[in-house]
Amino acid sequence: MRLVFMGSAEFAVPSLRAVVAAGHEVVGVVTQPDRPRGRGQQMAPTPVKQLAERLQLPVWQPNKVRAEDFVALLREVNPELIVVVAFGQILSKDVLDIPKLGCINVHASLLPRYRGAAPIHWAIINGETKTGVTTMYMTEELDAGDIIRQSAVTIGDSVTVGEVHDQLAKVGADLLVQTLTEIQAGIAPRIPQDSHLVSYAPPLKREHEKIDWQWSATRVKNLVRGLNPWPGAYTLAADQELKVWQAEIWPAVHDQSSKHSALPGEVVEIIKDRGFVVQTGGGLLLVTEVQPAGKQRMTGADFCRGYRIKPGLRLG
Repeated sequence: MRLVFMGSAEFAVPSLRAVVAAGHEVVGVVTQPDRPRGRGQQMAPTPVKQLAERLQLPVWQPNKVRAEDFVALLREVNPELIVVVAFGQILSKDVLDIPKLGCINVHASLLPRYRGAAPIHWAIINGETKTGVTTMYMTEELDAGDIIRQSAVTIGDSVTVGEVHDQLAKVGADLLVQTLTEIQAGIAPRIPQDSHLVSYAPPLKREHEKIDWQWSATRVKNLVRGLNPWPGAYTLAADQELKVWQAEIWPAVHDQSSKHSALPGEVVEIIKDRGFVVQTGGGLLLVTEVQPAGKQRMTGADFCRGYRIKPGLRLG
């Protein structure tokens, strides 16, 4: 098929590679403009642009894909289909109406659940045990189009959002190729979304990152792994920000709270070569990897030694 691929983030890279490998004619790749990235804030291309250039595909980087001059360009190119994966801009009706076979999207959830910008993060933060990828026809309403295909994956109780992201990116690429084959053959299904099952995954904000130690140990653990490797959950230790990157449930047999009425957020025990145990609103949590402000990541054990952490310290 003759198509235009729109994508920007790392999640879209396996999809672009798979579409090209499947033999489809990618007449152009649309991606976000180069932007400052990293500590040095050097201008850098998107991961999709880097791959597109290696594949010697035409690359377009409009500031706004809905701008009249760019819409005119797309009409001139006249693709049969537009594929959108982790692109970062909303398509206007003018763009949606251009390809005769429509515009399709690869979304990292089992729609209609977790519509929106951060579906993988929220699935893990909310403690889901299953997520997946959906291909769908795009409409003017965000993530509300008819479903074409879905593929589910299990979320282990210790995996991070980064690990699930990488897994879904590969699953999504395979599902996209299958979807394109079915569209080309005229046999792709169109399954309307059940409006009663809709839920949303809004963009992450700073207030979502702070640990509330009144929560249960399981809920705090889910927040920690749901924000690892980006943006990271944090707490305050002696009024300084402390990122928490890894934590695990500490068995109830070790619960010290009954002995001295520990408060939520209180460090109750130091575990040699492991880290420190924190009392939560429901159970204990062993923190095994942290990052003090301005420092590199370190193990919980190194943090205890270097910062002389002792039971009684209150996090908040």
